Amino acid sequence: MKPVYMINGFLESGKTEFISFTLEQPYFRIKGKTLLILCEEGEREYAPELLKKTNTEVEVIENEEDFNPAHLTDLEKLHKPERIIVEYNGMWNYKNAKLPWYWKIEQQITTIDGSTFPMYYTNMRSLLAEMIRSSEMIIFNRCDTVRDQLNAYKRNIKAVNAEADVIFEDAGGEIDEIFEEDLPYDLTQETIVLDNQGYGIWYLDAMDHLERYTGKKLQFVAMVLKPENFPKGYFVPGRMAMTCCADDMAFLGYACEYAGAEDLKQKEWVKVTATVAKEYWEDYKGEGPMLHALSVEKTRAPKEEIISFS
Repeated sequence: MKPVYMINGFLESGKTEFISFTLEQPYFRIKGKTLLILCEEGEREYAPELLKKTNTEVEVIENEEDFNPAHLTDLEKLHKPERIIVEYNGMWNYKNAKLPWYWKIEQQITTIDGSTFPMYYTNMRSLLAEMIRSSEMIIFNRCDTVRDQLNAYKRNIKAVNAEADVIFEDAGGEIDEIFEEDLPYDLTQETIVLDNQGYGIWYLDAMDHLERYTGKKLQFVAMVLKPENFPKGYFVPGRMAMTCCADDMAFLGYACEYAGAEDLKQKEWVKVTATVAKEYWEDYKGEGPMLHALSVEKTRAPKEEIISFS
């Protein structure tokens, strides 16, 4: 079987950039030749030095009728590659694509320009759907100006291919976005109960999407932290977290108003039920998450005292 990597996307969607980046990665290096089949030529070209360094041969197929098993087989016999990458033309209906019977698609990826996605989704939805229906990964790039639309974009993709991994990127790289439907708890519950995983995700998500939690009631088990010179009637309930390794530990918690804070002991464990508000706090240097405790009850330490993001 001949391994094939199919890269879909409309013109200028970032296919060339993605393939160029991938060819350079050590994990993608192989002994032997790579055949790169281009079904369209965009503004960006492949660097000759990259092609030489990665032992990659390029063939161009300009007409859709020439993308057929017989012609593809001829190209393979000519170059004798160990693998094949196809940069497919987004204006060709993918359901019509036919490969030689012994070519096996190892991975199919669709690239999308986030800034132009609404136009293509509205005017060329059937072509787009055929591209993403069988793709394992959908990469939205150039999302700098459309970050507030990413949740809707993901729903659009998942409606066609619920199993696909959807990745968003801006000029700084991959966007570490948490979407409401991916949260491990239900925001519609009267009281949102956070377990170990839920606490860590809530802590991070509240930084970027405090509006999701303002006015909501939370319940979680936490360790008491009472910083020096903290205002009377406040403490910080939180958890120790290992963000990447045992040497990289941090205490994750937000300020909490509680009339009985003076009676709490440093590092004791409590079950906190509190409402969330957006308020000014000096340590935040502006507005941020503020908890208002409804109850704080002493409790046992959880079985896993340290949470992890790995």
